[in-house]
Amino acid sequence: MLRDVTFGQYYLTKSFVHSMDARIKLILCLLFMVGIFFVQSFVGFAFVALFLLVAIGFSHVPLGSIVKSIKGIIFLLCLTALLNMFFTKDGNLLVSWWIFEIYDQGLIVAAKMLLRLVFLVMGSSLLTLTTTPVDLTHAIESLLKPLKVIKFPAHELALIMSLTLSFIPGLIEETDRIISAQKARGASFDSGNLIKRAKAFVPILIPLLVGGFRKAEELANAMNSRCYEGSTNRTQMRVMKLSWRDLVGALITVAVFATIFVVYAMRSQWSTITWLYF
Repeated sequence: MLRDVTFGQYYLTKSFVHSMDARIKLILCLLFMVGIFFVQSFVGFAFVALFLLVAIGFSHVPLGSIVKSIKGIIFLLCLTALLNMFFTKDGNLLVSWWIFEIYDQGLIVAAKMLLRLVFLVMGSSLLTLTTTPVDLTHAIESLLKPLKVIKFPAHELALIMSLTLSFIPGLIEETDRIISAQKARGASFDSGNLIKRAKAFVPILIPLLVGGFRKAEELANAMNSRCYEGSTNRTQMRVMKLSWRDLVGALITVAVFATIFVVYAMRSQWSTITWLYF
């Protein structure tokens, strides 16, 4: 049931994107997340989709693995579409029924927001599928090192985020095992109304929480037995170094989103070019 969730999982292969420095990939992913909200037209979204497809191609990660990550936000996508359709009152009225009114601008805004959410999830999934939790930890810690001047616990924060990502696949597998065991005992999760389905998941949450706390305790004991002391005088077995791949990837990504930012900043001067805004 939950095996389609790919966020937090690592796809083991050799590729251009896998070989890039985790710090560069993290910065570019943040740039991607920010830049996607500056896209104002479907032509711009098509441009971003092409960029994302090229990045997926260079990562050698199957497109299906990236698309599967969207399944986890289906409910959020539907809710976002409904809110934008019913609360946007600009443009021409298309449908009017009882208290509900749908305008053409509402459909356009809903479609653009859906595309933003889908691209955000696909971009973040590409980052986690091509970067190990250990590398992500080192990247976050390295980027937050300047904050140590103000006593910011950079290493501890990076460790927490890394452990969170590493726990996701295990929790998904544990949830699948519990659901399979409950179904073998006659439990049903697909019948009844929404309230009955929600109640059916209660017997899953309790053993899942117990198993999660047990794994957390085992991890804490393992770290204590190895005399783990946080960031005190710690070294790294593998030192991160920038390569030509990082330069090429950074230049291409910055060029793409610099174009998007320029178009967004100059939208008032280019108001006569209608395809930039549709």
